[in-house]
Amino acid sequence: MEEVFNYQEYLEQRYHNVAERLAQSDAAFDRTRLRSVFELACEAHEGQLRKSGEPYIIHPVETAMIVADMNLDADSVAAALLHDMIEDTKFGYQDIKARFGQAVADLVDGVTKLTRVEYTSIEEQQMENLRKMFMAMARDIRVILIKIADRLHNMRTSEYWKEQKRREKSLETMELYAPLAHRLGIQKIKWELEDLALKNLDPVAYANITQYLAEREEQNEGFLNHIKSAVSTRLQEAGIQAVIEGRIKHIYSIYRKMYNQNKVIEEIYDLYAMRVIVDTLADCYNVLGFIHDLFKPIPGRFKDYISTPKPNMYQSLHTTVIGREGVQFEVQIRTWEMHRTAEYGIAAHWQYKDGVAGDQKDLNLKLAWVRNLIESQQDSDAEEFIKAIKVDMFADEVFVFTPKGDVVNLPNGAGVIDFAYAIHSAVGNRMQGARVNGKIVNLEYTLQNGDFVEVITAGASHGPSRDWLKMAKTSEARNKIKQWFKKERHDENVAQGKADFERELKRTGISMQTILDVLQPALKRMSFSSIEDMYSAIGYGGLTVNRVINRFRDELVKLNKQRSEKILFEKPRKSKRAVSGVIVEDLDNMLIKFSRCCLPVPGDDITGFVTRGYGVSIHRSDCVSALRMRQAGEKGRWVAVHWADEIMQTYQTDLTITAQDRPQLLVDVMAALSASKLPIHSLLAKTAENGIAVIKLTAEVGGSEQLASLRNDLARVSGVTAVKRE
Repeated sequence: MEEVFNYQEYLEQRYHNVAERLAQSDAAFDRTRLRSVFELACEAHEGQLRKSGEPYIIHPVETAMIVADMNLDADSVAAALLHDMIEDTKFGYQDIKARFGQAVADLVDGVTKLTRVEYTSIEEQQMENLRKMFMAMARDIRVILIKIADRLHNMRTSEYWKEQKRREKSLETMELYAPLAHRLGIQKIKWELEDLALKNLDPVAYANITQYLAEREEQNEGFLNHIKSAVSTRLQEAGIQAVIEGRIKHIYSIYRKMYNQNKVIEEIYDLYAMRVIVDTLADCYNVLGFIHDLFKPIPGRFKDYISTPKPNMYQSLHTTVIGREGVQFEVQIRTWEMHRTAEYGIAAHWQYKDGVAGDQKDLNLKLAWVRNLIESQQDSDAEEFIKAIKVDMFADEVFVFTPKGDVVNLPNGAGVIDFAYAIHSAVGNRMQGARVNGKIVNLEYTLQNGDFVEVITAGASHGPSRDWLKMAKTSEARNKIKQWFKKERHDENVAQGKADFERELKRTGISMQTILDVLQPALKRMSFSSIEDMYSAIGYGGLTVNRVINRFRDELVKLNKQRSEKILFEKPRKSKRAVSGVIVEDLDNMLIKFSRCCLPVPGDDITGFVTRGYGVSIHRSDCVSALRMRQAGEKGRWVAVHWADEIMQTYQTDLTITAQDRPQLLVDVMAALSASKLPIHSLLAKTAENGIAVIKLTAEVGGSEQLASLRNDLARVSGVTAVKRE
């Protein structure tokens, strides 16, 4: 007869393990209170089952065990036991607060998703859930530590999810939770999350690596024991007390190296890692010397994270050396305090005593990046917010130096614009160039580890270029650039934002009158005091017009439920198909050609003339030839045309440059054209007897703004008196 598994006995044992583990890290915790928390969690989830068929309460208990293993306090463990209560049971925030205090209730609320709010897209919902979580995290870092523990246990039991959910959650784990664990310094959990996610995302590769390591387990153990013995003997002779650990690198680390280097596993030679833990800082550097004496170090593979810690507080000496038979392996050397930080990350510095963190000021500095992220992304749309998280928090770091030798760490791929704004917003706004390692570089230069960077600034009246928004990699830099334009170009921003908003309303079929019905609640939700402020934000790039429309849609959906009349949205007019970027009113699928007499580009006011056998000829409205044709009659052949909202192509235009002739004039004009990076189809230059040079060229542009920028660049060339369109 098959024995029935006793879940109650299992739960009691796991609860006992949680309590004992908590007692080791927080001797002040109240056992009676923790038992009450456990019993309430059991009551709340009674009758609920997991996908595996197990009682649901097992998940909160296992999450609490992970939290206890992080050395967090009793409130954190209590919140872990209750973390699904608000979302999935009849008990709410006030119930938890009344029984166990506001601190526990706030932690549970911070972990709870926004399941009762309606959104117009999955991306919007994901963004708002992330934003809520990060805002709670900015107030109390324990929120995200509990969330990571929750995700870890879910990934450990992910085989019970459906295929699609398993892949979606694994991808989210790989892109969000594992890098977040890394950013918080919790390496042990980060490695497990990566391996579990890889198992679901690429099960074949995971199985191949696992099998390869299993087949060579005896060989691997022999190699690790040999080097551990050699190091141990040498350190004992030197009188250094040390604990030496050897391991095989985790599966995802091997997988990533295979993928990045396009190699099979047999070609990966540095599968091994050794850790030496000592008592003092001086011993770290002494051990490094002995390691390099015993084994041949590989040049360029030494990193001193003790003198220059990582942003997540990680400290160690790293070196890669060559052992017997030419096998490479990495050695990490650290003190016990450094090891504790490496294992538990920020959790190692978050020990609450009587509700007060041990060193709050120091901790606040370590968590400044969380608050900076929240502040810089208040007005972001879903795509930008998630992108900022991935770039600012999860990218590998690059360490560069100021001229005074101060270290600045930035995301990998950052440039000199990001560096300038990391120093100070005033430095970024006034930047006109940069020197890296003593040499002038362009603003698109990507910083490398160890670069010495000097920002060249102009006067106080100097400001950034809108093009910098495309070059900047960090949200901090982009946000400061936007803030400059917000302050300095208010009227221009309002006009541009109003035009963009009204155009998007027309495209989506929402009337302005309908918008007025929900104007105030929508503005309040977006934290704007007036519609002009909203227009300005759209104009300077603080938020996208799509996000604004979605906010109004959310409010309209709420209003729709309260009204008996349900028609709040106008049916959009059937949009005509654009041909060559132009839409012809009342006609469809017409052949389009652009008149050579004026060569219109997007942004120009245009008109259309129906030709005999050649479709519609597009002219600029101020074209002399078009005006003559109108005066000649045949008014019925003129049709209304306009540019499409989305222009996906470029257009040729003719320019005539008039200038005082001088040596190197053509060279300077060509340099300006080259800097514009626009295709130039033809160029003809000639000089008249009176010393006037005339240069005619045909360029390819995406619209009137790009054309205006090109004309301005050419007009700044010394000696140029005019740049005109033909």
